Amino acid sequence: MNNAEIQIQFSTPGKWDEFSMTCVYEDTDGYRPPARYTPADIPADQAPAMQAVVAALVGLGEDWQAVQVWAHLMTATVYNEDDPYTPIGQRDEVALDVEAVHAETGGRRIFTVYDYPEFIIADPAAVDFFRYFTKASNR
Repeated sequence: MNNAEIQIQFSTPGKWDEFSMTCVYEDTDGYRPPARYTPADIPADQAPAMQAVVAALVGLGEDWQAVQVWAHLMTATVYNEDDPYTPIGQRDEVALDVEAVHAETGGRRIFTVYDYPEFIIADPAAVDFFRYFTKASNR
């Protein structure tokens, strides 16, 4: 089981290049204080995965703008394309829960993978990004 989580806060909804990211995880000694990052702290080789997260958020549309995102790792069952009832393996994916603000009313709502299936990011780069920032050796 993975209890790690990445939290991303956008200070200005819609400005995806202005954020703070907090990584919460346990290391072998137990709880670690959260690690915090800004866009300048994201290594160049990890930037494409962050862009995949932003691409998923853009799918909310203009009425709703993300202000906070919680990312967690999950394991999905992969099924045979010819027989959708036959599992053939598993893969790790990153799932997003998104708090968004409505542009007109100012109301807030939490969106999950049930609302937006594109909030499940199966790209291996996104999984690597998650693992990179939730390992104690990267502090």
